[in-house]
Parts: sequence; C-alpha cells; structure tokens
Amino acid sequence: MWTCGLFVQVILWALVQGFQIPFAVRQTENNFTTLSLSSLSEEHYTVLEHPHFQSHSVRIRKAPSDFCDPSVVKYTGYIDTSAARHIFFYFFESRNAPESDDVILWTNGGPGCSSSMGLFMELGPCRIEDENGTKVNPYSWNENANIFFIDQPAGTGFSYAEYGESVTTTEEAAKDIAAFMAIFFETFSQFKGRPFHLSGESYAGRYLPVFGSAIYDQNTQLVAAGLEPINLKSVMIGNGWTDVYRMIPSFFDMVCTPASVEPFVDISTCVRMKTVMPRCVKWLSETCVDRLDAISCGAAFEFCSNEFMLPFLLSGTNPYDVSKPCSAEEYNSTLCYPQTRHIKDYLNLPSTRKELGVSPLLENTTFQSCNMDLNLAFALNLDMIRGHTPYYLENLLDRGVRVLIYVGDYDWIANWVGNERMVDSLEWHGAASFKKQELKDWTVALVEGKDSSPAGKVKSSGLLTFLTIHGAGHMAPYDKPVESLEMVNRWLKGDLF
Repeated sequence: MWTCGLFVQVILWALVQGFQIPFAVRQTENNFTTLSLSSLSEEHYTVLEHPHFQSHSVRIRKAPSDFCDPSVVKYTGYIDTSAARHIFFYFFESRNAPESDDVILWTNGGPGCSSSMGLFMELGPCRIEDENGTKVNPYSWNENANIFFIDQPAGTGFSYAEYGESVTTTEEAAKDIAAFMAIFFETFSQFKGRPFHLSGESYAGRYLPVFGSAIYDQNTQLVAAGLEPINLKSVMIGNGWTDVYRMIPSFFDMVCTPASVEPFVDISTCVRMKTVMPRCVKWLSETCVDRLDAISCGAAFEFCSNEFMLPFLLSGTNPYDVSKPCSAEEYNSTLCYPQTRHIKDYLNLPSTRKELGVSPLLENTTFQSCNMDLNLAFALNLDMIRGHTPYYLENLLDRGVRVLIYVGDYDWIANWVGNERMVDSLEWHGAASFKKQELKDWTVALVEGKDSSPAGKVKSSGLLTFLTIHGAGHMAPYDKPVESLEMVNRWLKGDLF
C-alpha cells in the first residue's frame, strides 16, 4: 500500500546503525570537507557530518554497478538523526549529464509507504514486472535529472527507528528532509546551486508543500552561517491528497457524474450523497479548517468518509483507476497491482538487501510496502488536516517556487476534480491570472517522427500549472510513461505547456 488513500483506509477498514563504519568524513566549523560522489566506496559507508546540523548525519555508499540500471552510477544510504531515526534512500545519477542536470527528490505517500514503488513500478531507472527481477525502464525520470528515492519518515520501507522513536506529523518529518538535503549539497560541491525539485504522489500532496517550506525557511539560516542556500525551483505533486475540504466532496463527482467515466453508483446513493454534501462540507470547514477541534474534526472526517467513500468500496472498482474492476480479494492481496507482490519479494531477498546495504538490524524484519502502524499514528494525529496544507503552497508560490499539480484522470482516491478545485482556490499573487485560464489540450508525440496526440488537459499561468494525463490512474508514470516523462522534461526546462 503506497498511496495517500492509506490515510483514508484506516477509516475505510473500519467501515466494511546498522553497519560498522570503517571511517567517517568529519569536519569542524573552520574545516569542512567536501567530496566527489565518485570517491565513494561499494565496500563501506562514508559518513557525512556538518557542524550546522549536529543532530543529523548521512551514511552513503556506491551501489553495485549491475544494480537496477548498469548505464548509470547509483548510491544508497541512510539519514541518521541523534534521535535514533534512520531514513533510507537511493540516488541515481542522470543518464544524460549528471555533472550539470537538475536534482529531483521523489517520495511516495501513505503516510508510511516506501518509495520503492515509485522506483520499481513507476518512474525509476528499472521496473519489476514479474518474479525475474529488474528490467531497465527507458522512460525513467533520471533521463535528464539526478534523482533520489526516499523511504520516509522513519519506519517506512528500509528506514527504521530505535528506542521507541517515531515521527507522527509531516512537520516533524520535514526537519529530517531539509537537513539531509543541506548536508548533501554542502558535501558534494558539484551539486551546489543546482536547480532542486521536490516530487511525489498521493500523500506527498501533504508532504511536499511542508518539505518545500522547511527547505526554503532553512535557507535563511544557511545564508546566515555563510553557506550556499538550496536552489529550490519547484514542487511537483502527482495525484496529491492536499486539500481534504475539497477532495472528499469530489468523490461524488467521480462516481455520480461523467467526470472521468460514466456514473457507476446507483441513483438513490448519489441522491443521498448530494443531500448530505452541504452538511459534510460545513462540518469539515468549521472543525478542521477554520479551527482544529480534534474530536469534532475526527467525527466529521469519519462521517464524510462513510457517506462518500463506502459506496465506492462496494462498487468493485479499482480505487486507483476507475476504468478497471478490482475485487476485494485483489485489493487486499496486491492493491489491484500484482507488481506490488513481486517488488516486495525482490526486496526481501538477502542478496538484494546486501546489494543495497540495508541495515543488519532489519535482518529479521520482512519488507512491507507500507507500515500501517505508522499510517495509523499519522491518522490519529489528524496530520492530513492540521496546518491546512494549501497555505504552504500559497506561500511557496508567493516566494517564486514553481508548482506543478498533475493528475491521472482515472484516479478516484486523489482525483482531478478535487485537485482542480484546490488549485483554483489558492490565494497567491498570480491567482487572478490563473483563474482566467481555460483547460486546453497538451500533446505528446508517442512515436518519434509521428504527429503529436492529445495527452490530457492543462492550464498554466506564471508559477502554477495544473495538468491532467488522460487514461492514467493514481500511478500516472506507470500507466502513461511516455507522457509522464515528456511532462517532466518540459517542466525541468521551464517550457510552457
């Protein structure tokens, strides 16, 4: 389970350091060491520390050359905190020009879901489609970018915590991500000043606005300390769960109107959903947005979930792609995608774990795509609702950070209707111009040398772009790899759609 829908699934279900380090790179206030990635070893971790981040360090090692994609150099490692949290990551150099291409960080959602799904199923340099291991993905987003995949927060995937430590809010998780990126850019000087982009899907609609804000605010401290700020250029959110207030009512549109496919819930149920919608919207607004009353907000969320989500669950439709059926058995075993089982089996192989440098502390722990205990902890803490995430996006836009909201138009759980309403509601200096834009076709040449074909709809003005990918579900890069890569390549170049 790797989607923002998992936050909701807690409600839905109710309804029906590792390695011994041989050496460390250490630095003092007056003598900080910088490194080249090429100097790293496959045999052991190098430890990166920085005096400005005394609560964080990074272990990093070169991964074997035949792992995933032999054509690029790659690395794995851990972000370690003094609070005994250890966050696992992969880093792949660009296939094009690693010495000059932009840097992207990708996170899956959950909360508590491993970004191995993004890596091995969607946009990574290799994919796992069956029991035969990895195959090179020609449509990987590292075609023109250096890219991180990160298992966060601690407790997700190959990340772990000791002594009962945990993270249960996005704001807490943001501190670790911001420190990690600063240490990375400061240590590997060849990346200093490179354009940096935060990307992800699903619950990343909550993560990334907060992570971006933490990185932006941290830059003030870096400059004050005489360090170079991180060049945060954009946030790219795919099928994001960003605005509860607008997403939950949009479930009605997806099942009772031809928003993406023909209506597939019975009329009497749709009439009830329409009838209770004003109550749901009012209750969520008053108790979750205008002020956070934990008890009342939780009750409002449960009520709205019951009214707007349960009818979908009973329909036998894939929640990540409304154009396809998915039985309860398929959903419970593979989330409607058999690849998830193959990925989990691959990451549970001792040989794979050795290649990746996974901590021996996890030797007797079975890899899980999602940590449901962590998911529940975030849900009980009302993380999705506190802090009203769209406000973070507004502030980033007002500070010159570009924002791309892209959505596969067959997704239900974080659908295009709710996301469009979210972007239209944002209050920032370019809002008036953005709201005047009409959705128009954007096109992609699916075969080189052939005429371009419509790939979806888009509207864009200034720093903000909203884009749909036609025929894609929740995992848009999986369903439409050519279109997704074209979208990212244009975005990185600053091209308008």
